Amino acid sequence: MLRWLIGGGREPQGLAEKSSVQTIGEEQIQNPYTELLVLKGHQDIVRFLVQIDDCRFASAGDDGIVFLWNAQTGEKLFELHGHTQKITAIAPFSLPDASEEKKHLILTASADRTVIVWDCTSGRQVQKVSCFHSTVKCLTVLQRLDVWLSGGSDLCVWNRKLDLLCKTSHLTDAGISALIELPKNCVAAAVGKELIIFRLVPSNYGSEGWNVLEVKRLVDHQDNILSLVSVNDLTFATGSHVGELIVWDALDWTEQASECNFWDSSVNPGAQTEIKLSQSPNETCVQHLTSDEECVFAAVGKGIYVYNLQMKRVIACQRTAHDSSVLHIEKLPNRQLISCSEDGSVRIWELREKQQLPPEPVPTGFFNMWGFGRANKQANQAAKKMQENTPMYFLELVGDLIGHSSAVQMFLYFGELGLATCSADHLIILWKDGARESRLRSLTLFQKLSQNGDLQLGS
Repeated sequence: MLRWLIGGGREPQGLAEKSSVQTIGEEQIQNPYTELLVLKGHQDIVRFLVQIDDCRFASAGDDGIVFLWNAQTGEKLFELHGHTQKITAIAPFSLPDASEEKKHLILTASADRTVIVWDCTSGRQVQKVSCFHSTVKCLTVLQRLDVWLSGGSDLCVWNRKLDLLCKTSHLTDAGISALIELPKNCVAAAVGKELIIFRLVPSNYGSEGWNVLEVKRLVDHQDNILSLVSVNDLTFATGSHVGELIVWDALDWTEQASECNFWDSSVNPGAQTEIKLSQSPNETCVQHLTSDEECVFAAVGKGIYVYNLQMKRVIACQRTAHDSSVLHIEKLPNRQLISCSEDGSVRIWELREKQQLPPEPVPTGFFNMWGFGRANKQANQAAKKMQENTPMYFLELVGDLIGHSSAVQMFLYFGELGLATCSADHLIILWKDGARESRLRSLTLFQKLSQNGDLQLGS
C-alpha cells in the first residue's frame, strides 16, 4: 500500500475512466515506491527539475521562484527570488574552486528576459544578466570549454564571469527552442523546422575569446523540432511535432536513419482524407527523447517506443502507455523505463524479451501501427526475415504511481534515494523505496535505543 508521509493525496482527475491503457492492481510487487513525501512551496505549475549533486536538486516553474531541496529528507534548503516572470530554462553549472572541490551553481532564465546565476551552497544570487532582446528558451553548459550558451532569438556564448563573448545575428522570431553539445566544439540548435549546426572557434583577441559560426542548416524535418537528444559522441537524434524521428551522424551531420509519418495525405496520396482528420497532431508529437548506447526511447503522443539504433527499427512499443500525452521518459539502469503524462500518472515499465514470435510483426515506423503505411511486399518480407533472426521485446507495466492531481511535467531519478516528480498541481513528490525506508527507520531506532541504554538483550 502507498503511505503518505507529508500532506494529503487526491485522486488525479481524468483517471476514473480508463481507455485501452493497461492497468495494474493494488499489489505492485515490482514497484518499490510505496512511500512518498509531498513537497510544497511553489504557487504555480512546476515545470523543471534539475539535479545539483547526489542528494540535492532544484525546482522551478511558472511562479518564477527557484527552490533547492534535499532529495533524501525532502528538506527545503533555499527559496530563491530574483525573477519577476515564469522560469523558461534551468541548467546546472559546476566549477572547481581553490580547494579542488566543485562549486555548484545553477543558471535560470525567465520570461522577464533575464538570466541569473545562483550559488547552491549559500543560496545567493551571484550575478544577473538583463541584456536580452527576447526570452531565453534554453541553456547549455559546455563544461570542457568552460562556457555556457543561451538560446533565444540569438545564440549567445558566455564565460563563467557572465561576460558575453560572442553572439549570432538575429535568427528568427521563433528563436532557438533546444540545444545540445556535439563533438569538435559544435552545437545543434532547434529553430522551428530547422536544425542549425554552430561551431565555436577561438577568437584572435585573447585566450578566452570565442566566435560562433553557423556551419550548416538541416531542413529534413517537415514540422517543428520538439526534442533533441545526444546518444553518444557519434550520434544524436531529433523528434518533431508530426512524429518524425531522425538519427544523425554527430560528426558530419548526415542522416543515419529516419522514421516519418505515413498517415498524412500530403505524404501518401493514397491515404483517405478522413484518416488524416481523425488523427490529432498531439497524438503524433515526439514530446521527449532519451537514449542509451543501444536504443532511443521516444515519448510519442500517448505512447512510448523503443527504437534500436543498430537494427534501425522499433523493437518494442506501448501505443497507449497513458490516457494523455507522455511528457517525459527516462531509461533506468535495470532495463526499466519511467514515463509521466498529462493524465497525472507516473508509470514504470520493464523491457522484456518475448518468448515466441508475435503473430504480426512489430511496426517498423512510428505510424505504421495504425495500418496506414504504404504496402511494400519486399520490405515486409525483409522485415519478417530480420525478425525471425533477432529477439523481440515488449514493455510490461510493473508500477503505477498515483499521487499528483494534474499533469506531471518531468521527473528526476536519484537511484536508491528514489524519484522526484513535479506537476501542474504545484507540488513536488519524492517517491521512496518503502522497504529501504523501513530498514533505515528500524536502524535509527535501534541506534537510539542502544545509545540510551534502553536495549535489553534476552539471555
